[in-house]
Amino acid sequence: MEQTAPQLAAKPIKLPGPDHPISIERNSSRVVVSVGGVVVADTREALTLCEAHYPAVQYIPRKDVDMTLLARTERSTYCPYKGDASYFSILVGGERSVDAVWSYQTPYAAVACIKEYLAFYPDRVDGIEVRA
Repeated sequence: MEQTAPQLAAKPIKLPGPDHPISIERNSSRVVVSVGGVVVADTREALTLCEAHYPAVQYIPRKDVDMTLLARTERSTYCPYKGDASYFSILVGGERSVDAVWSYQTPYAAVACIKEYLAFYPDRVDGIEVRA
């Protein structure tokens, strides 16, 4: 009798709502991310994503990130509200900056505007400055 591989369970997709709100707003301030004295990102087009009880996150357009300082890693995670996230390490940050950056390359419709944007873990960079 032939055996087939078990079916992979479909990933759950959830919509933001009163129990798990997500808001995304354009940040009109300048946002600068630095590591080891090197500016990795500098933009006036960040999006501020506020999700449930988590701290606000600055999503920065790829065009305003020095992608030559990033290396894609094998890490990936899944969020039922946003989709699959891929990760990057910051080359100038050493061990501290491994998997320091994430991106949703094909985000779900509710957060589609973060496509082509990157976010940084604050504890894996020297600073994420929001300037006037």
